[in-house]
Amino acid sequence: MNHQARTPRSRVLATMIAGAFVLCCSTAVLAEEAVAVKADAEAAKKLAREDHCLRCHAVNKKKEGPTYHAIAYKYQGRADAEEKLIKHITSGEDRVKLTDGHEETHKFDTKTDPEQIRNLVRWILEQ
Repeated sequence: MNHQARTPRSRVLATMIAGAFVLCCSTAVLAEEAVAVKADAEAAKKLAREDHCLRCHAVNKKKEGPTYHAIAYKYQGRADAEEKLIKHITSGEDRVKLTDGHEETHKFDTKTDPEQIRNLVRWILEQ
């Protein structure tokens, strides 16, 4: 009798564990989809023009800095891509090597709304 009493409890526990696992996996998928929000391309291009990013970068034409296609390719599939690029744009800590071989501090932005910068980075990564 004691064995029979444990069997339904074991099944309930196993069902609860399986349900929790499915819930965790579903939450992780939803979180990944939330991160993959499409950028507002027009707002991103406007910010790139206003902050003079396009002096050194272009979507697919080589200038002093890498193309946005090259940046997107470099960071493709990396979970830390957004945060790494946001830091690069906002901190001024990174040195960049220009086409003539000299290095300088990357110009950075501390005044723009962080969500606008995040949108710009998402747009770059979509290229």
